[in-house]
Amino acid sequence: MSGSLVKSQQIGEAELTLQQRKEELLHQYRTRPLVFLERYHACLKPQDLSAFAHVISDPRTHHYSIVIQRRAAACTNRTRVRNQRYAALRALQKEGQYFSEEQMRIREPLLYEQYIGQYLTDEEVLERSQEAMLDGAQGGEGAPAGGTGGLAHLLLNSYQERLIQSRLQEEQEREDCQQEEDEDEEDGDNRVQEKEWEPTPEEKALLREEFISQMHQRFLDGKDKDFNYSEVDENPDYDNLDIVSRDAEDKYFDEDDEEEEEEEDMTE
Repeated sequence: MSGSLVKSQQIGEAELTLQQRKEELLHQYRTRPLVFLERYHACLKPQDLSAFAHVISDPRTHHYSIVIQRRAAACTNRTRVRNQRYAALRALQKEGQYFSEEQMRIREPLLYEQYIGQYLTDEEVLERSQEAMLDGAQGGEGAPAGGTGGLAHLLLNSYQERLIQSRLQEEQEREDCQQEEDEDEEDGDNRVQEKEWEPTPEEKALLREEFISQMHQRFLDGKDKDFNYSEVDENPDYDNLDIVSRDAEDKYFDEDDEEEEEEEDMTE
């Protein structure tokens, strides 16, 4: 079922059926178990190793047994870490401002600009600034200690905005340089046309959802540079949190792990 090549075939030969593949694999296993183990170890799990007990004395069996067990342990650890980060993500959504639009904009100004910022009207930009100031005045994340608000927060907000704009410009310049190296003149013309495109309200909503989704994925992948992941990855409390939609989450992680296993096998 993995799609691995089990038998060399001539051009024009009919593809093997599932039953024929099974018979061929059984033949290989019974006649040359060590070759079978070497060829298909990437598809095997630790529970399959008992099938090679009769050749356990061979060094090759020992080697591939270690490879299979290490890969399984790494997969288990990755899944545990991701589950913990997912639990932390849900907690941050409920308890704090970490995934508020303004905080995500601070962390990834260029990504925000590409998906949301460039399509905001002047009124929406003003509303965003007012909401950020109001959040600080009420003691939200980024507000001065002691909840004094007022002029102190206004100055802090102005300074923070300058930092965002400076970082946005730097990231935009780097991206432009990279595009100039990778794309030809025709692609450059297409970029100009894309910038002139004005999305509908429905398309803006979809772009906002995509931005949020990418920010969530960055967090799960450990790419938030200023976040202390050790407080999550090494915290057993996150192992016991009740996570909504666990089945959907496990399916997502399982698919991702399969992709990573394939990448690892290609490098072995």
